[in-house]
Amino acid sequence: MPNIKSAMKRVKVNKTKAAANKARKSNLKTVLKNADAACANNTAGKADAIKIAIKKVDQAASKGLIHKNKANRKKAQLAKKLNAAG
Repeated sequence: MPNIKSAMKRVKVNKTKAAANKARKSNLKTVLKNADAACANNTAGKADAIKIAIKKVDQAASKGLIHKNKANRKKAQLAKKLNAAG
């Protein structure tokens, strides 16, 4: 544990931010899995699932959770799956 007051605060802030980032990343993975499953099973709401997933990917990129190039790659993969599902 640090002795300096500002360093102690940084430890607390980093812990809080790490927990928030972990929750956001977990939510992103869940949404992506749901979108993949919707396309694989060819369900009626696959377009909505893909739309939600693309929105979550954009939000994650804007928050710095994932790199912008990774976000673009994920969106392209989702669109490809949607088009392949027909």
